[in-house]
Amino acid sequence: MLKLPEQYLHNMKDLLKDDFTAYLDSFNEKRYYGLRVNTPKITVEDFLKIAPFHLEPVPWTDDGFYYEENDRPAKHPYYYAGLYYLQEPSAMLPGEVLPIEDGDIVLDACAAPGGKSSKIINKLHGSGFLLSNDISVSRCQVLLKNLETMGAVNACVMAEDIIKLDRFEYFFDKILIDAPCSGEGMFRKENVLITEWEKKGNAYYSSLQKQIVASALKLLKDGGKILYSTCTFSPEEDEKIIEYALAICPDLKVLPVKMYKGFEPGISEQTRNCIRLYPHRIKGEGHFVALLQKGNKTEHRTDKSVLDEFRISDFLSMRLPKGKIVHRNEKLYYEPETIPNLKGLRVLRSGLYLGEEKHGHFEPSQSLSMALKEKDYPNTLNLSSDDPRVLKYLKCETIDVKDHSSEGLTLICVDGYPLGFGKIKNGILKNKYPANYRYQ
Repeated sequence: MLKLPEQYLHNMKDLLKDDFTAYLDSFNEKRYYGLRVNTPKITVEDFLKIAPFHLEPVPWTDDGFYYEENDRPAKHPYYYAGLYYLQEPSAMLPGEVLPIEDGDIVLDACAAPGGKSSKIINKLHGSGFLLSNDISVSRCQVLLKNLETMGAVNACVMAEDIIKLDRFEYFFDKILIDAPCSGEGMFRKENVLITEWEKKGNAYYSSLQKQIVASALKLLKDGGKILYSTCTFSPEEDEKIIEYALAICPDLKVLPVKMYKGFEPGISEQTRNCIRLYPHRIKGEGHFVALLQKGNKTEHRTDKSVLDEFRISDFLSMRLPKGKIVHRNEKLYYEPETIPNLKGLRVLRSGLYLGEEKHGHFEPSQSLSMALKEKDYPNTLNLSSDDPRVLKYLKCETIDVKDHSSEGLTLICVDGYPLGFGKIKNGILKNKYPANYRYQ
């Protein structure tokens, strides 16, 4: 078994009491692997018909599944088509619990690498708007790539300290805070976190979490909801943070959350509606989840941002929420009308990056290809997932397509789901798949 810090073991024994030995035994058990179906691209029912993996449902979400380690879904073309997101099963709970409605304006405050943001996007059904933020620019690069692969069209990716978002006071309907934490619940999965725990401990993160929660409460509308989560067991980072939030916001309350087998309630009287996940009680790692509501005021949402047919060029149209095309340095972006004023903030991507327009010629982007459906584009090449040319394409290689009659810019698909673009001439496809997306 891993060598765990003595102070940590002492803390866990105090917390778990008679369950402490069972918790220690969980370190000798296998970890669990999960994927979540990206429902805007494919329904769960249709995915199960084509998935070549050994799947078992995750109980607390209707689109999540356990898979076996040797399935290696990150190596399958469907992963590159954005049909699913790889996510630890317990980490699926926060995005499931936060009740998103069509038309909601949502903030994911600590969003990287993007698993919970992608779930929010799915629940918005193309309406409303998601501000997906993380303070780390490098982590936001991964966040951006993941959201683009999922086909997000109504999101903004930003790298800012939440304190700098004070212009959005009382602006968001829902906020998700998957707070930076000591990571105690992930010790089995990521051993390096043990060293980090020894360096920083719980107090370092508790101070940071209080700052984030206090800032988020100012950004939340009356009647709005916050989902607070961590992947740690420390009451100092969990229940004590919720108690702090209740103390600084008197009209805040903790809402009850559906309990599943193995779930444990919060450990204090004020936090009994919170949820604790322990790896010796569920098939997943450690997590803490709390759903909070600020006040009781509820607003009737008049803007459901119904998807409309939108023409991008003479030959390309797709269904998008209400919005407009914005030109920036020969680059074209589609921004939903719900996007607020972001001037002066560190924005990596605002809306959907469509492509470049030079000398009257439109060159579509990789992010656009991932937002399209096969029927949206007039010239497509559909390859079977077992066709060796699919991997050649994903490795950015030139491929032979003499069996395909059309020429010119072509949307490459696997089993009907877009992967990216290529240009065909004389039976040879010149690859336009981005190097940073390349199959590894």
